Amino acid sequence: MAHIGFDNDAYLKRQSQHIRERFAQFDKLYLEFGGKLFDDFHASRVLPGFQPDSKVRMLLELADQAELVLVINADHIEKNKRRGDLGITYDLETLRLIDAFRGLGLYVSSVCLTQYAGQSAANRFQDKLEKLGIPTYRHYPIDGYPANISHIVSEAGFGKNEYIKTTRPLVVVTAPGPGSGKMATCLSQLYHEYRHGVNAGYAKFETFPIWNLPLKHPVNLAYEAATVDLQDVNMIDPFHLEAYGEVTVNYNRDVEIFPVVSAIFERIFGHCPYKSPTDMGVNMAGNCIVDDEVCREASLQEILRRYYATCYDIKVGRMEEDAMYRMELVMSQAGVDLSERRCVQPALDRARDTGAPATAIELEDGTIVTGKTSPLLGATSAALLNALKYLAGIDDAALLISPAIIEPIQALKVGHLGNHNPRLHTDETLLALAICAVHDPQAQRAVDQLPKLKGCEAHSTVILSQVDSDLLRKVGIRLTVEPVYQSKKLFHKQ
Repeated sequence: MAHIGFDNDAYLKRQSQHIRERFAQFDKLYLEFGGKLFDDFHASRVLPGFQPDSKVRMLLELADQAELVLVINADHIEKNKRRGDLGITYDLETLRLIDAFRGLGLYVSSVCLTQYAGQSAANRFQDKLEKLGIPTYRHYPIDGYPANISHIVSEAGFGKNEYIKTTRPLVVVTAPGPGSGKMATCLSQLYHEYRHGVNAGYAKFETFPIWNLPLKHPVNLAYEAATVDLQDVNMIDPFHLEAYGEVTVNYNRDVEIFPVVSAIFERIFGHCPYKSPTDMGVNMAGNCIVDDEVCREASLQEILRRYYATCYDIKVGRMEEDAMYRMELVMSQAGVDLSERRCVQPALDRARDTGAPATAIELEDGTIVTGKTSPLLGATSAALLNALKYLAGIDDAALLISPAIIEPIQALKVGHLGNHNPRLHTDETLLALAICAVHDPQAQRAVDQLPKLKGCEAHSTVILSQVDSDLLRKVGIRLTVEPVYQSKKLFHKQ
């Protein structure tokens, strides 16, 4: 059984109570939710025991008092910006999130388009939202933001933004990704609420960096590794240190913007209720770590995974090469090197021995199984089958899927569906295995082992197809790849 380092039940209780205490101070609280509100797999990886849906579950305890406003940058719509882990554009992710929140019983009241300047893609998205019955508002670029306070806090600044109509005391402002304009949306709403005579407040919920962990704690360094493309840097909160004599951790963007936020508060309300960026936060995650060593080790492994993710993103053109320098600096600060990702070398060795792509999977008990490329199966499909055999106690030489099953699938792929690669992808392999399981008890035993793959580590010596990487993600395998394409083709689907 995987080691637990984080008490999720305590987190749900403490976090919801802390938020209740904060919004009890106001008639209405705008709560900026940073990071992923839904499917927070990064947090679950670095804080073993943290459930990916913890934030949503916590909000469900406040469901009768809360509404959600989703914020999306109009420029991101125009540029087809994508969520890296799911591979879908931010506009589609917005719709997915609305469905997910509504499916859980949370009230999504509206969508706000920030940095709106007439972008045609944003116009089309707004039309689509309104046809779906979702109120949509526009916030505009403000000249001199964030430095020109007198202009920002005026009719020509926040005043020209459309006022987002809300009805509940807790307004959760979230987004499909970073840079969406959540904070600016909250501050704009404070300006409008003040003009409407509403005693509104603001708080920030960022899980990372964790403010009451040391600056160079692996959990906080893993956050830097996850945001190398944003150039986020963890730092001591100088405002908190000056005000309270207490060392806390924040990140550069919040520290840099705090004097501006403070000045905006003073311009709107006559005073700033917070003495530091840390004061604005409501994050209780650091108080729910029950095994620091487990979280440290998990975070070091996450840094290694992020290294390979950075290599991949540079290879496919999603990141600039200087991101690697920042990534290597994080690894140096964490004192971790690539040899500590145990599934890498066995995959490389198998590829060298066979002269073809290979994949290795590290199971929960530390056993590493490998898969090679064959005429019937891709390397990852083979590794997946070998892992299931091991977990089910089935002899490695046993044929779980008969060639008589595989060959007709290959003939269909090549002869009728236009595929050039006859080998079975991982999804095709599992479907074939499920068919065999109808009459073969061994195959059924193998299928029954699938839940045991959750949390396992895997490494491929080549960049996998989207089909294979998506399948591994669905079963919970944490994949890294060498930044090498299997073929010499110029076009690769991403």
